[in-house]
Amino acid sequence: MRIDIITLLPELLVSPFSASIVKRAQENSSVSIHLHDLRQYGLNKYGQVDDYPYGGGAGMVMMIEPIDRCLQDLKAERNYDAVIYMTPDGERLNQKLANKCSLMENIIILCGHYKGVDQRVRDHLVTHEISIGDFVLSGGELAAAVFCDSIIRLIPGVLGDESSALTDSFQDNLLAPPIYTRPADYKGWKIPEILSSGNTPAIDAWRIQKAQERTQHLRPDLLND
Repeated sequence: MRIDIITLLPELLVSPFSASIVKRAQENSSVSIHLHDLRQYGLNKYGQVDDYPYGGGAGMVMMIEPIDRCLQDLKAERNYDAVIYMTPDGERLNQKLANKCSLMENIIILCGHYKGVDQRVRDHLVTHEISIGDFVLSGGELAAAVFCDSIIRLIPGVLGDESSALTDSFQDNLLAPPIYTRPADYKGWKIPEILSSGNTPAIDAWRIQKAQERTQHLRPDLLND
């Protein structure tokens, strides 16, 4: 997978992509991430990328021309499965959407800033709009990092054990069951005996039961989907 991210603040994304699973995914060529500073496509000698909103009002708006120029440069080099705009009023990111996006080959992510982008960008240039929640951030960079992490870990070969992702919360609309590790007894707090029984079918059944119970208690809405 190739991910191109258009941003006004590429420095915000250096750290999230330089450690842990995402770093290893790049090292083993499962994914390549490329940051593009939108100011390089800015207008006039000042590299202008924003302007006042028509009709008045507070804040600045990202202009369509620099964004379109950057997109055209990228699209001239390859075909893209999606041009994604990170925005609070987009489609809510969930595991089902992450699974779907993880199957794409090339994607562009546009990070908004200020009051957002000219509406014509949304009407004519992007193909998907994605939100990580009903709240507003200073820009789309952190949301883009969250989105990228959610899909990169699903690419085959990224995780050490590919079956790990299949048992995560929200796969099959269930929360993950409780998990334990050594020691089996700590301060009198013991693990469930079934987990040390060696009876794999019984352990699997216990995990399914606990996943259903936890989902019913914490997120009953998932069971209705």
